[in-house]
Amino acid sequence: MSDTPEDGDLVEGTGGKPPVPEHVREAVQTLIRWAGDDPAREGLLDTPDRVARAWREYAQGYGEDPAIHLSRTFDEVGGYDEIVLLKDIPFQSHCEHHLAPIIGKAAIAYLPGDRVVGISKLARVLHGFARRLQVQERLTAQVADCIWEHLQPQGVAVVIEASHACMTARGVRTPGVMMTTSRMMGVFREDERSRREVLALMGY
Repeated sequence: MSDTPEDGDLVEGTGGKPPVPEHVREAVQTLIRWAGDDPAREGLLDTPDRVARAWREYAQGYGEDPAIHLSRTFDEVGGYDEIVLLKDIPFQSHCEHHLAPIIGKAAIAYLPGDRVVGISKLARVLHGFARRLQVQERLTAQVADCIWEHLQPQGVAVVIEASHACMTARGVRTPGVMMTTSRMMGVFREDERSRREVLALMGY
């Protein structure tokens, strides 16, 4: 097999492709056989290694604590005390029931207490939890809970819309269907006017 990195392969440092354990390679070969094909066929010879490296990348979130992205905050915000919102954040995850892709977008908002965080960190928190085997409901709750616990804001709102390949490409096979989940905390849960305001800003 070639040592030249290919599109989609995760390359660590300067050492090229990370090694694939034999038991992982054999597991993918077994799945190929079970699906009805021959893993020794020319077009499939390198597939077990490619799949293994792809899953290392898909599951990067297990190797990080998303909360670390919220550890550096800023107190000097010029008196700003309104909603901070990042919306249309694209993400990709995988369903824990079928290992099928979950592809969607998220809107994350918070009402600061006495500190704010760099806006890109909200996306990093989302990606940290998304790069694991997930269900959308838990992903939504994890993102909101992490921001609530570590930023201690007055309110947190997270809305996620996603398409699930376990529903669109198999089973009921209904492409184009989006699932929406939300979690409201603090003032966004307790005060209807604040909830309406943040949902309007998100476009809902």
